[in-house]
Amino acid sequence: MAEALTIGTLRRQMAASLAAAGMETPDLDARLLLAQALGCAPGDLLLSADAPVPPEAEATARAFTKRRAGGEPVARIRGRREFWSLDLHLSPDTLVPRPDTETLVEAALAALPDRTAPLSILDLGTGTGAILAALLVERPNATGIAVDRSEGAALTARANLARNGLAARAHVMVGDWGTALAGGFDLVVSNPPYITSSAMLDLPAEVRLHDPPLALEAGADGLLAYEAIAADLPRLVRRGGIAVLELGEGQEAAVAALVAEAGLEVAGPARRDLSGIPRALLARRG
Repeated sequence: MAEALTIGTLRRQMAASLAAAGMETPDLDARLLLAQALGCAPGDLLLSADAPVPPEAEATARAFTKRRAGGEPVARIRGRREFWSLDLHLSPDTLVPRPDTETLVEAALAALPDRTAPLSILDLGTGTGAILAALLVERPNATGIAVDRSEGAALTARANLARNGLAARAHVMVGDWGTALAGGFDLVVSNPPYITSSAMLDLPAEVRLHDPPLALEAGADGLLAYEAIAADLPRLVRRGGIAVLELGEGQEAAVAALVAEAGLEVAGPARRDLSGIPRALLARRG
């Protein structure tokens, strides 16, 4: 009788397959995918390394490995991603939240340091709801509205906000940026599409083949969404309020010019992400 396949052995087999496929982090990927297949936390795998793998979990794990070896992102396979220590579910209509975007959250929190302030927040192009969820967690007296052009993304954001206990302080709607809103927000945030049409084909396959184009592409110069958002900022941001926009690489000057032309004061250089790229532009309405 053949020995039962153990969790530790299967994890090593998965990592070896992913390494052979050229994945950059085969051990980490194998750990996350096996934990997902087993329905446990990744940290539990080591403690259970000698335990047998149920046949159905083995089949799921091997299917996950095949998908990852084919280039599908781990977060897409798992259907979830952590952002600001929050567990967020994904859908085909949402981007995978990136660590770079946490720079935007940091910039907003630094500009509004009073944790008890009853802020009103608007998140344009919310996707998974990651930015608004992080801000509401850090500012427990704040309320927020999240807007997305995609109904699927809006439904995903609504579910994520509810999953993290924030539904009572957030409203999610489908709309064309902020055009349907009267304004008066203390804080407007956005991680809009900013990839130029010509650069779409040069994106890594994990992004190009698995992220929704609607959340990526922004016209010939990558500024289409910024132009729409900047035009509405004088109405959306109350006097004394701020806006924080995520930037694509090399877009700081152009976006700052759009915001200044709309009548807001750009508050110095953009905050840089961990790679040193200007990532979060902050502007105030005087």
